Amino acid sequence: MTARAPVPAYLPFARPSIDEECIAGVVEVLRSGWIASGPNVLNFEQALSDYHGGRPVRTLTSATAAIEVALKIAGIGAGDEVITPAMSFFSGVNMIVRAGATPVFVDCDLDSRNLDFHRVEAAITPRTRAILPTHFAGLPADMDRLYEIAGRRGLRVIEDAALAIGSRWKGRRIGSFGDITVFSFHPNKNLTTIEGGALVLRDAAEAKQAEQLRFHGIVRLPDGTRDVEVAGGKYNLSDVSARIGLSQLAQLEHFNALRRQLAAHYFSCLRDSPCRLPARPNPHDELDHSWNMYCVLLPLERMSISRKQFIEAMHARGIGIGISYEAIHLTTLGRRMGYHEGMFPNTERIARETVTLPLFPQMTEADVERVCDAVADILDHACN
Repeated sequence: MTARAPVPAYLPFARPSIDEECIAGVVEVLRSGWIASGPNVLNFEQALSDYHGGRPVRTLTSATAAIEVALKIAGIGAGDEVITPAMSFFSGVNMIVRAGATPVFVDCDLDSRNLDFHRVEAAITPRTRAILPTHFAGLPADMDRLYEIAGRRGLRVIEDAALAIGSRWKGRRIGSFGDITVFSFHPNKNLTTIEGGALVLRDAAEAKQAEQLRFHGIVRLPDGTRDVEVAGGKYNLSDVSARIGLSQLAQLEHFNALRRQLAAHYFSCLRDSPCRLPARPNPHDELDHSWNMYCVLLPLERMSISRKQFIEAMHARGIGIGISYEAIHLTTLGRRMGYHEGMFPNTERIARETVTLPLFPQMTEADVERVCDAVADILDHACN
C-alpha cells in the first residue's frame, strides 16, 4: 500500500506570536493578585511612550474605545462632520456616529488603499471638524499632505493606526508626531495584548482627559474622596494584558522585520500573478511599512468562479483567507445616510475583489510559496 502524503497543517491568515517568556510573565501577574490596572499598565504606557519619542500614551480596552475617547478629546459632537475613508474597518465610522457627528466618506487609492487626499479638499465643509484617516495594512497615509490640509483648514486629525504600529513616515514612527494616534492590540495585529488599544496624545492635558474618559470620569480629591467631572466610560486595560504588551513590544521590531521579509517573498512569488498586488514602498522606504496584512485584488472579470468560491477553494487546501475590507458606505448604516453604489469606485472595486493572504511572523518562506502555489493553481483553472 502506498503511504499517503502528510496533510499540511492549516495555515490561518493571522496568528499571534506568544512565547514562553510572555506566558511566564502572565502567570507572575496572576499570582501577584493585582490583575486589574496597576503597575504593568503604567510600565507598558511608559514603554509605548518611549517608543514614540516621549509623547504621552494611555492604554484602553480596544482601538474602538480609543477612537471614541479621541473624538471626545477633539470635541467632536452633534452637528460636526468627520472626513474618513469609505474603505476601512467599521470602528471609526461607528464611533463618529455614536459621537453624534456625521461621517463624510472619501474614496481610496486603488493600490495603497489609503485616503485619496486629492479628494479630501472637496469634501471639507464649514461643519468639518476632523479627518480620521486609516494607515491601511501598515502603509502610512501621506502624512505631509494630511497635515498640510488639516493645518491650513484648522482641523483635528485622529490617525487610525490600528494596523500600523512600528510603521514610519520618512523615518519617523507613526504616533511619534502629529495630532492623536490610535493603535490596536487585537490578536491579529503586529503587537497584541489579547484585546486592547492605545492613544498617543499631544500633551499631558489630553492624557489626563483620556484617563478620566476611560474610567468613569473620576478624579481623586485631596482628601481621598472622588468626584466625577465628565460622564466617562470604563475602558481601562488590565495588568494581565499590559504584561503581554510589554513582552510583545520588546519583540515588535523583530516581528515587523519578519513581516517585511514575508511580504517581499509574496511580491516575488506573485510577480506574474493576474491579481493586483498592494502598493509597495520605494526601496529606500521599505522599512517604513509594518505589513500587518497582505491583500490582493482578484481578477474577477476574468474568473469563472466567485470570490466566495475562491476562498472556499483556498480553505479546502488548508489556507485561511480574510476580506479586508468591505465598503462602509454600502453597509445598511451607510445607505441610511444616503450613500449608494457608484459614489466611490475604487472603494467598491476593492470591496468586491480583495482577499487577505496569510501573514504572521511564525510563517516561513515555504508557507508563502504554498499560498502562492494554491492561488496560481486556482486561478489557472478559473481564469478565461
